Amino acid sequence: MRDGGAHGTGNARTAAAATLLLPPRLTASAARLRDTARRRGPHTVQLPSAAPPDGLRTAPPHAGHPHADPTFADAVAAPLGIAPLEAPPHWLADLSRDLVQRDIRALPIREAHALRRPVFVKSPNDKGVRAMVYADGSRLPGPDAVDPGTVVLVSDIVAFSVEHRLYVLDGEVRTGSRYAEDGRLAPGPLDPDAAAFGAELLARHGSTLPSAIVVDVGRTDGRWAVVEANAAWASGCYAADPEAALDTVLRAAGPRTRLAPRDLPFVRRAR
Repeated sequence: MRDGGAHGTGNARTAAAATLLLPPRLTASAARLRDTARRRGPHTVQLPSAAPPDGLRTAPPHAGHPHADPTFADAVAAPLGIAPLEAPPHWLADLSRDLVQRDIRALPIREAHALRRPVFVKSPNDKGVRAMVYADGSRLPGPDAVDPGTVVLVSDIVAFSVEHRLYVLDGEVRTGSRYAEDGRLAPGPLDPDAAAFGAELLARHGSTLPSAIVVDVGRTDGRWAVVEANAAWASGCYAADPEAALDTVLRAAGPRTRLAPRDLPFVRRAR
């Protein structure tokens, strides 16, 4: 894992040309990254709504790098030419058992409705289906609330004793933070073992993720496992180094005209 700070002239140039776009209401993470951006040089704009003003619409294409929830990002991405990156919907389900320590399937919610046992269900990349344990598939939202073809992740129920967030940029863990212990919020320093597990994951499957992403990992039954992957532009940084987190966020959602070819398959489609 690299130490925090600006990592090379490429990131410094990106930061200097960037405008960090923030939603009307700031999370603690957004406020930390806003303050970090102001110290480093990127402009920061807190929009009164998800509708970009005309001034931003006519600005150069490097203007927009959102750090906000998916609904906000979807609203600003098209008019501002932004390409938000995220993991493929099936990514977690495609990992081998030794990396996740549980059975995980990606399937349309219409099929999940037929499950007759307790399962943990979530949407892969947003909050369309609330992430929680469901007593059985009949408790999931019905077709009046969610399109039957919507893909959800269905997994065995496991308990994580500790969970860490890893900021990944160009295949390396750049910074991270503990964020939970025994299911309760507990921000703190990144465990070197969590970073080492992240490095192992990236050595095996780094090509299946965008160049900038957040990966959550945790310990269950004494073994490290992948919890999930999240879009860096929509993730809280907790106690992670804000400089390195900002580098990752800027890359994770920026001008479509500057998108690297390897990242084309990971561009989010607006819901």
